[in-house]
Amino acid sequence: MTQKQNDLTSVGWVAHEDGRLLVVRTKGRDAFYLPGGKIEPGETPRQALVREVREELGLQLRPDALEHLTTVAAPAHARPGVRLLMQCFTGTATGTPQVGREIAELAWLGPDDIDRCAPAVQKLMRLLPHA
Repeated sequence: MTQKQNDLTSVGWVAHEDGRLLVVRTKGRDAFYLPGGKIEPGETPRQALVREVREELGLQLRPDALEHLTTVAAPAHARPGVRLLMQCFTGTATGTPQVGREIAELAWLGPDDIDRCAPAVQKLMRLLPHA
């Protein structure tokens, strides 16, 4: 996937259980996203994901235990003309997810809830098995 000048890049943590995906909704937004976010200068994607998941949900991920699942390219939610390239990782977290920082809500959503999610999450949900 070639990155273009008006692309956004991000990382997302894929926690998928019993056909449902853990997603978060940030304050002021109407769609659900994967836990994760922007990669800061000097960070690797794995380091960024560990930081974001800790800040958003209070969970601990180990960078060396994260596995790249896929990279999703989709229109960026609420950003007309912008494409999001989201590197998606799986890995076991320790702790209990709790709403933190800019997160307004967390939920476990399945295929019937796909319309509640941002375009990149919708695309990812279509790739995941539904038990």
